[in-house]
Amino acid sequence: METTVNSESPSNLTAPDRNLALELVRVTEAAAIAGGRWVGAGDKNRADGAAVDAMRSFMDTVRMNGTVVIGEGEKDEAPMLFNGEKVGDGSGPDVDVAVDPIDGTRLTAMGYDNALAVFAVAERGSMYDPSAVFYMDKMVVGPEAADFVDLRLPVKQNINLVAKALGKPVEQVTVCVLERPRHEKLVEEIRAAGARVKFIMDGDVAGAIAAARGTGVDMLLGAGGTPEGIVAACAIKATGGMIQGRLAPKDDEEKQKAIDAGHDLERVLTTDDLVTTDNCYFAATGITHGDLLRGVRYDKDYVHTHSIVMRATSGTVRFVDAEHRVEKWDRWLKA
Repeated sequence: METTVNSESPSNLTAPDRNLALELVRVTEAAAIAGGRWVGAGDKNRADGAAVDAMRSFMDTVRMNGTVVIGEGEKDEAPMLFNGEKVGDGSGPDVDVAVDPIDGTRLTAMGYDNALAVFAVAERGSMYDPSAVFYMDKMVVGPEAADFVDLRLPVKQNINLVAKALGKPVEQVTVCVLERPRHEKLVEEIRAAGARVKFIMDGDVAGAIAAARGTGVDMLLGAGGTPEGIVAACAIKATGGMIQGRLAPKDDEEKQKAIDAGHDLERVLTTDDLVTTDNCYFAATGITHGDLLRGVRYDKDYVHTHSIVMRATSGTVRFVDAEHRVEKWDRWLKA
């Protein structure tokens, strides 16, 4: 299945080129297949470690000269693809890389929905550097409401603006929120405005994409990972939706680091601030079943995967169903 929002124009095809998109899917498929073996096993670090090893091995075959600028692991004290790591075979375009071998390690460990392997690539120097500020306040909406909402406005006003843009009553607006104690007041405000709340346990990349595509929810609100926000921005570039974020340091030490790095903590970052180029790609493969993608399925002879890949330059979104022969993946399928 392929959905094309805008047709490709040869004049827009600049490095990294369009052939990179499907190479990225191979990487997220590998991470999902390796990490998926640990679904429900209760050990998020072993799941993440397997996904990291597979992703790193497959990334090194991709024709690109990549540098990881948004890595995961340090925030979660999990196995890492660390910031500054060189990835790719070194022969292709110079690119920034944002990775999360498992967005939703706890979801994977506990067998819950919406765990993904994700990978985003953009022209070198185009991804926002949060300077080790791991959380940000976020708002994501689809293209219909993108020009009307503002993170600085009250929650009720933004919900009313989304309802008006979508042409639906406020009572039918659904807001995706990470289920965290820090969001108790936010949830009260959403419900007081008359809207509905859909909680997600983890994995706000999937939640952000669902909001941008209007897949079951109309907007995403709340504090979540800064790395996930930048990864999601690459996907949102292709969908025509909008993400806004504002850095939210978790303590005084992190706040001072952000100030020392020159960040304005009151600044609202837009999609174009988080990723400054349209020449970017996003790929994800489902690990567990979810609203966006089906999870990895194993049978005697095949492993089945379901992936999405987006190219912002053309606004193209592809869904990829794949079968992988078990015997070819023996290294990654051993428990």
